[in-house]
Amino acid sequence: MTSQPPAHSTAYPAIPSALHRLPDVAKNLWWSWTPLARELFEQLDPTLWRLTHHNPVRELQMIDPERLVALSRDAVFLRLYTVTVRAFDQYMAARDHWFGRTYPALRTHRIAYFSAEFGLHSSLPLYSGGLGILAGDHLKEASDLGVPMVGLGFMYSQAYFRQVVNAEGWQIAVYDPFDREASPIEPALTSSGAQVTVSVRIADRLVTCKVWRVAVGRVMLYLLDSDTPENEPADRELSARLYGGDLHTRLCQEILLGIGGVRALRAMGVSPVVWHANEGHPAFLTLERIREGVIQGLSPAQAIDLVRNTTVFTSHTPVPAGHDIFPAGMIREYLQGYWDELQMSFEEFLALGRHPGYSADHFHMTALGINLAVFVNGVSHVHGNVTRSMFRSLWPGRTEDEIPIHVVTNGIHVPTWIAPEMHRLYSKYLGPNWIAHCDDQARWQRVLDIPDAELWETRQFLKRKLLNFIRRRIGLGWMHGDLSAEQVIAQGALLRSYPLTIGFARRFATYKRATLLFTDLERLRRLLLDPWKPVQIVFAGKAHPADEHGRALIHEVYRFAKDRGFGGHIAFVEDYDMHLAKFLVQGVDLWLNNPRAPLEASGTSGQKASLNGVPNVSVVDGWWAEGYDGTNGWAITSSPNQEPEQQDRHDAEALYGLLEQEIIPLYYERTHDGVPHGWVRIIKNAIRTIAPTFSARRMLKDYVTKAYAPIMSRRSTSAKRQSIGQVTG
Repeated sequence: MTSQPPAHSTAYPAIPSALHRLPDVAKNLWWSWTPLARELFEQLDPTLWRLTHHNPVRELQMIDPERLVALSRDAVFLRLYTVTVRAFDQYMAARDHWFGRTYPALRTHRIAYFSAEFGLHSSLPLYSGGLGILAGDHLKEASDLGVPMVGLGFMYSQAYFRQVVNAEGWQIAVYDPFDREASPIEPALTSSGAQVTVSVRIADRLVTCKVWRVAVGRVMLYLLDSDTPENEPADRELSARLYGGDLHTRLCQEILLGIGGVRALRAMGVSPVVWHANEGHPAFLTLERIREGVIQGLSPAQAIDLVRNTTVFTSHTPVPAGHDIFPAGMIREYLQGYWDELQMSFEEFLALGRHPGYSADHFHMTALGINLAVFVNGVSHVHGNVTRSMFRSLWPGRTEDEIPIHVVTNGIHVPTWIAPEMHRLYSKYLGPNWIAHCDDQARWQRVLDIPDAELWETRQFLKRKLLNFIRRRIGLGWMHGDLSAEQVIAQGALLRSYPLTIGFARRFATYKRATLLFTDLERLRRLLLDPWKPVQIVFAGKAHPADEHGRALIHEVYRFAKDRGFGGHIAFVEDYDMHLAKFLVQGVDLWLNNPRAPLEASGTSGQKASLNGVPNVSVVDGWWAEGYDGTNGWAITSSPNQEPEQQDRHDAEALYGLLEQEIIPLYYERTHDGVPHGWVRIIKNAIRTIAPTFSARRMLKDYVTKAYAPIMSRRSTSAKRQSIGQVTG
């Protein structure tokens, strides 16, 4: 990769020379998963740290210069600053990392990871949900392991929407302009200091994109931005919103992401050996690389073979409607003449994205990704089976078992999602360097050595922390006049620390069945209002603005949260994002996941909960089919072959039964010391069995060993043979 010149300046107050490295650390997201750095920025100004939602760039812009001067003379703060900066420099300069030790001959190769969204931190709203969070964790873990990767996505000027729930309980989507200056985003520059731009022809016009960059530890993420003066007003909006607009807008976005993304990397001198498409949105990158091969003198067949042998494709969607499919007429209109550059007829071009299950005049983006990848994978074992079934027609004559779709089960970036209090507890009993070994199952057995009382007290503290966070948000809303008294109750003002607290937080899609617990209202009421063993439920999540069914689900949950008959035991916390998600997965007692099987591709929120000592009660689908072992949570045994209504009734009955007969009694079964030792045993089993297996460290090592390294090694061997042939010739 070409080196980058110094970043553009951001409007900070005068920073004393003794603290001059603060902006360097703030501009690299390494701080977001490093406790030392987070402590540094919290100590700068604890109140401002909270008010900026833990955004050090914004904090440095707003901080009182006199406060900085005082801190520059504070010996305790200077010691923390010095240690943090040293740790940052050592991290960035390190060469003794897992990838370098394991694959020393492949250090100079590079992997390009394309995704429509990246969830890195709440100060960068470039994500909508699980796909983006997974992509963000992928980059962070690549940085930690030293995997030579770059990311490629969009610079959304309005990002995904901010959720407001009105007094009637209806979700309102609010699109706020994204303040790029208050984030760690900088222009990607050429060697001469100019911002990198690329152009892509779409229909009858040329669309130009600026390129921005975000430092994610040792990994660089590049972002395309179509909001440039050269473009027509409609084209300037192409990178404005994530998953916004109609089918035409979606096609234009995906052309920019795939074709423009390849051109952006080339413009910066980045030459990946492996190209990884995260879902079908960026699959056009394969076509641009075929075009490059043809320009360099390869035949179309040779170029296709080269692209296929260097491409990785991951599918996350088990629902046919979730895959992007474009009519051939739209492809002809928006990519007019592009197939000529590939030396193909339009029919040959369409065949690259053909799915036999659809008519020949449709272009299927997932089929394109699968057809042009050497390694294709689902994101759990269940999802792998579903994907083979969905795309078996791409391999006529093969049985389902013979279809070459692999599995790499999703995992989470442990340093990002661990609560500080749990981090300290693990450091005490697993060893101070436990993070570096977070995929080592043997080390996690030491969780059994944690005293029950100490673990239970930590869990109780985290619940209180969650409730204080919710109340603080409600208080601000009340003070600003944004919430009525009824909304204050609905959003959790009456939640208490004593009851068993269930968390349900995810995208409000119909198949995730947010309202399953409301199937039998009287039965639910008895559970919630039991005076000796009460239960409370915290909901959070967004529905796509165009998903009326999802919006109706939020409305229904909110109606129950306002219902006095439930006594404030149900809450819906609005505007679910990474910041809120951390409090929820760390603070509730029990994590609920009840999708209609087998429609959950993987899911990772339950993995984050288990890492923090929150057991799952979940339908056996996605990752839970691999994670549940009978001792580490509870399984809702579903019946996928039933009609949806029958399946819902069956699963609701199973969930009620688990709560009534097992979960609630175990939670309230206390000894004289007030500790529920049986419940703590479930907590410990959840931590030790799930944390190592479902970490992003394990996940990324799987990608490296199964896909990236084999491709790199083959390319190295091929290049060596070509070099020897040239010398001999």
